[in-house]
Amino acid sequence: MLHRLRQRRVQINNHVMKLTDLFLAELDREVERSRRVLEQVPTGRDDWKPHPKSMPLGRLAGLVAAMPSWVTLTIERDELDLNPPAGQGQYQQPAMDQLVPVQEQHAAKARQSLSGTTDDYLLNTKWRLLVSGRTVMEEPRHVVLRDTLNHLAHHRGQLTVYLRLNDCKVPSVYGPSADDQQFA
Repeated sequence: MLHRLRQRRVQINNHVMKLTDLFLAELDREVERSRRVLEQVPTGRDDWKPHPKSMPLGRLAGLVAAMPSWVTLTIERDELDLNPPAGQGQYQQPAMDQLVPVQEQHAAKARQSLSGTTDDYLLNTKWRLLVSGRTVMEEPRHVVLRDTLNHLAHHRGQLTVYLRLNDCKVPSVYGPSADDQQFA
């Protein structure tokens, strides 16, 4: 499969488009869509969840805001341990009134990281996910980036359901919603 990826290039108007350019364009689209959702997150409902097994609203909104940082992490580091040794955790929950600025900060750094890398690096180097030092996933970086953007869309979709259940406006994401009739 990697061989086929190397042989294929996306051509638009007879221009060869780089993988990094495709990721940059998609990141910009997904960040804008997520920003519209994050703007609607209510404050003071951080611990609300639709079911006892569900993620709390504050944690989910913070995750959506912070997920662009995963792009940088995937490019600039070789691995992430989800259960690192004590005192070495990476994630810090953003304040509910800082979701959009946090997202903008992470997105700017993600754009910088994508602009500074190459297709060759994304196609030919691997990234690892660890739990307590044990590798649970190892994939080429381009696969991890694709999964990251899909993962962002998934959690943003969850967040729109949380908004609806809290009687908040659900903005247009890919097309009109019951609250926002414009096409995104």
